[in-house]
Amino acid sequence: MSATLFRRVTLPAGVRDVIVDHGVITAVGVDLDGGAIRGFEIIDGDGGALIPGLHDHHIHLHALAAASASVQCGPPLVTSSDDLAATLDRAPDLDPAGWVRGVGYVETVAGLLDCTTLDRLHSRRPVRIQHRSGAVWFLNTAAAEAVGLRTAEHPGVERDDSGAPTGRVWRADDWLRERMGHSRPPDLSQVGSELARLGITGVTDATPELSTESLDALVSSHVNGAVPQRLHLLGVPLDATPDLPPTVTVGPFKIVLADSDLPDFPSLCERIRAAHSRGRGVAAHCVTREALLLLLAAFDEVGRRPDDRIEHGAIIAAETVDELSHTQIAVVTQPGFIAARGDDYLDRLDASDVPDLYRCASLLERGVPLAMSSDAPYGPVDPWEVITAAANRLTPDGRTVGADEKLDRVTALDRYLTPLSAVGAAPRTVRTGEPADLVLLDDTLESALQTGREALHCTMIRGRIAYRREG
Repeated sequence: MSATLFRRVTLPAGVRDVIVDHGVITAVGVDLDGGAIRGFEIIDGDGGALIPGLHDHHIHLHALAAASASVQCGPPLVTSSDDLAATLDRAPDLDPAGWVRGVGYVETVAGLLDCTTLDRLHSRRPVRIQHRSGAVWFLNTAAAEAVGLRTAEHPGVERDDSGAPTGRVWRADDWLRERMGHSRPPDLSQVGSELARLGITGVTDATPELSTESLDALVSSHVNGAVPQRLHLLGVPLDATPDLPPTVTVGPFKIVLADSDLPDFPSLCERIRAAHSRGRGVAAHCVTREALLLLLAAFDEVGRRPDDRIEHGAIIAAETVDELSHTQIAVVTQPGFIAARGDDYLDRLDASDVPDLYRCASLLERGVPLAMSSDAPYGPVDPWEVITAAANRLTPDGRTVGADEKLDRVTALDRYLTPLSAVGAAPRTVRTGEPADLVLLDDTLESALQTGREALHCTMIRGRIAYRREG
């Protein structure tokens, strides 16, 4: 591994030189001795800011890869049943078995889909469309027959009063992929490259209940360099003992408090106890205020661990902020959804819910540990867009959602710089002894935060350049 000298980069203390060797920052200073850097690659920062690499604290890597081979089935491109029918009709034949994979659907397009309604829109090929929440797939009859829904025993297969499948399959991605004959998860090399292009040097994959195949594929993609980012995994089963490199870690256990089917209180408590007994916290998917209150009651019953965390916290009531402050349970949020879906929220949600959407400032003001993330592919993957959304809280139409929840851009960036294993901790810094996961910007930090992704000059992960802008 070659060493690198970053010349004339801007740190909080001023313009400095930074030496990286064997994946670690070994020196930070002024006019570092040229004799000590013989054989190093020299990168002239020309006064640009050098910052720690960003961590996306909630992302779904395989779903993000699959989204690139999917057709968009929701706003703003698709807004009616006629739009959806036309989109499905012209979808290219990318799958050898003729499957059409759609993503981004929302009920405002054509209602809550099932086999019958999807057949009216497209029956020529097997179709599966994912709701934009990622919670459910909608299958037409050809698709339902292809995967054998009628005889399937998976609990996620929804059935009507007669026992016939409706065509809705809830939270069963791995199972559905296996039934389709897709034995391997999608290749992640393009995802790894794009994340590096965005300055992301570490990710938390939040996919729940990873199958052996999915877990092996994630680890293999990291080991072979397709995904150079450090990996923190929430979906590793409690009874799994995977052999992992030091740059892949097991995080708290992902549990889902689905707003469509909340767990009963004893079952939820038992799941939390099971994770805690294995030395792991829980990372609890909570979107609604009801789900969050149920979770907090379960923590009161079972007890808490420092690594327990709340995923999303999409709606947090004002009175619940005080409880979160008291319990110090971290919240991993996604204000990028305001920029992507804010108008839909304003049009469809009860007005009383709007001030509680994707809280940021009020959580930090009350000392609640907070981290930023994308939830890609369901939310925008670009962290610079998410930072902008946290700062201006603007919808696509320019309306404001929760003006009191705005953060300044530096504070929002800091919530991307926290360690993968300690999401609410202090942001990482560029200093001697720290891992060489770094991003060099073209300009000062303040200017680059206004420019966004185009301000990135290069990304270093574990001492190696993972992205360098050409020209």
